[in-house]
Amino acid sequence: MTTETVERKQEVTYLEAISQALDEEMMRDERVFLMGEDIGAYGGAFKITEGFLQKYGEWRVLDTPLAESGFVGAAIGAAMMGLRPVVEMQFADFISCAFDQITEVAAKNHYRWGAAVPMVIRAPFGGGIHGGPFHSECPEGWFFHSPGLKLVAPSTPYDAKGLLKAAIRDPNPVIYFEHKFLYRRIKATLPQEDFIVPIGKAEVKRAGTDLSIITYGAMVHLALQAAQVLAKDGIEMEVVDLRTLIPLDKDTIYASVRKTSKAIMLHEDNKTGGIGAEIAALLAEDCFHCLDGPIIRIAPPDTPVPFSTPLEEYFLPKTSDIISAARKLAAY
Repeated sequence: MTTETVERKQEVTYLEAISQALDEEMMRDERVFLMGEDIGAYGGAFKITEGFLQKYGEWRVLDTPLAESGFVGAAIGAAMMGLRPVVEMQFADFISCAFDQITEVAAKNHYRWGAAVPMVIRAPFGGGIHGGPFHSECPEGWFFHSPGLKLVAPSTPYDAKGLLKAAIRDPNPVIYFEHKFLYRRIKATLPQEDFIVPIGKAEVKRAGTDLSIITYGAMVHLALQAAQVLAKDGIEMEVVDLRTLIPLDKDTIYASVRKTSKAIMLHEDNKTGGIGAEIAALLAEDCFHCLDGPIIRIAPPDTPVPFSTPLEEYFLPKTSDIISAARKLAAY
């Protein structure tokens, strides 16, 4: 066994899986290039692109000014000319500065005149890192309502690598929500061969028969922890990881809820107008006769993410919240 084979069989973190995906896609396709703040010499705020400047040069690893609207606009132009830009938002919160470029240009160009915009926007999102209200936001709901975009949110290293590779190869603009809390906290051994995770396909991360919990991102891991506790009480909770937010995999969601007859929506974004609300409405419309209990949403209150550590812990959903809701729903 070669040294390279041994290294590839070692576990990698969620962060390393993202870095691997970028590296492999840049080697595979010369059209792929990176843009973002401090991604070159500094290696990125989270060191995901460390060493990329030396390997690929300054024309494929472009350090940009603090001007999200400007460099997203430049990426859109490059994509329309046949390149495959991957734009990094240093924090997902800053994506609002480029809102017009994303929703009015990138998302609508194909509808307007058939133009492909094959670009990816990496958006490090989510709390749990004590970053306060401007470095902890979950802005996926803003774009969930914008036709023309694809949204993905991986929860594991395997999905992080496979979804990013699929997003880079996709002819549409994709916003790739990567959860900062997971960067160095979870690991997995990944296949040595090239692989993708298809966009638009949810996955049942844990099978169950008594109720379904539908979630994504870091919340998947809370749901799995809660499911283990509930199983000791004889409650088997099925955990559905959306993986892709748009296009939504209704078939997997519906199949799970039709099997269990009860549903919980769990997400880290604020409760009002969140993705859980849309899924609850879809279940009410299309699975009403299968339901044996109310549809429950677990999500943070409608406030900014607190900077204070104890307040942030109170704000974010916890395993105990899931266990309590699931027990009540199971007994309904």
